[in-house]
Amino acid sequence: MTPFAGKVALITGGSRGIGRATALLLAALGADVAFTYRRQEEAATEVAEAIRRLGRRALPVPADLTEMEAVRRVFARVRETFGALDFFIANAAATAFKPLLEVKEHNVDKTFAITVKGFLVAAQEAVPLMEGRRGRIVAVSGIDSLGCLPRHGTLGAAKAAMEVLTRYLAAELAPRGITVNAVNPGLVETDSARFYGGDGYEAWKAQVIQVTPKGRVGTPEDIARVIAFLCSEEAEWICGQTIVADGGLTLTAPSPAE
Repeated sequence: MTPFAGKVALITGGSRGIGRATALLLAALGADVAFTYRRQEEAATEVAEAIRRLGRRALPVPADLTEMEAVRRVFARVRETFGALDFFIANAAATAFKPLLEVKEHNVDKTFAITVKGFLVAAQEAVPLMEGRRGRIVAVSGIDSLGCLPRHGTLGAAKAAMEVLTRYLAAELAPRGITVNAVNPGLVETDSARFYGGDGYEAWKAQVIQVTPKGRVGTPEDIARVIAFLCSEEAEWICGQTIVADGGLTLTAPSPAE
């Protein structure tokens, strides 16, 4: 079962968490996979080796996605290596977890550079590589765009802007045969979530489990499966939507203890 055989995927932030799970799933479904990473060279090497063991080509690309020329170089590498692109998954994000009154200008610049400006530039670079290939663009948003989490104001605003860009890109690119959608996870068991939760993570996790109808927190694989679906032919008629995949968490969302 390799429905993505002959397809090429690019995932930002693919060395761990949701990006890693997505890279491995798309490869298992037949796609060759390029992915970016920032500092986690050992983790990136492990992901690339796992993709190759599945019989697919892997292209790990180190990149600082706050720099737009670096974003463009990533797509140039994809063109040089694969010649085309079918799936682009905008997964990378970074921020400073601070109250808004303590956020510095450079914190805002970095957060919006990756999540908003970088997403738009990446979409512009992806389109020429997707021409004639019924491409898919999937943005990974966050629950902080739907409700207020302590110290998440900057990232929540950026993710909300990403969702708006998703809708506008979908309207502009659908006539070209390119579908654009987003997925909004709830609490997912990742290094990032544990870092944000800090010493209060386990208590927060227990609260989330208690109020989540599905009775657990999400896994990176849960979200990877949604992303893979949005890349599939079965999702052809889904256009400009943000799919909330949170086990029901957005009915109520407790936050880590301050």
